[in-house]
Amino acid sequence: MDIAAFVFAFVGLMAVLTIQSRVSQADQRVARVERKLDLIIDHLGLRADDPRMNEVVALVRDGKKIQAIKVYREITGAGLKEAKDAVEGIA
Repeated sequence: MDIAAFVFAFVGLMAVLTIQSRVSQADQRVARVERKLDLIIDHLGLRADDPRMNEVVALVRDGKKIQAIKVYREITGAGLKEAKDAVEGIA
């Protein structure tokens, strides 16, 4: 009975790891596509500036980097790292 439980737990763990790996790969592919799309949008000049981006710039100037990251994430829906990189690019 103990061996069966061990085998079941091992198979379950392997399934979780496989699913996690595939999700991670999918996330990486989506991020690459988003970066390429951003480059295309920038190249074509289609990016519409959100009026709240001025708020992000003002927060960066005032030294409120964390608040600027929060507002940037609200505006764009970006992840934490992407927002942090963008805000640091403003500074």
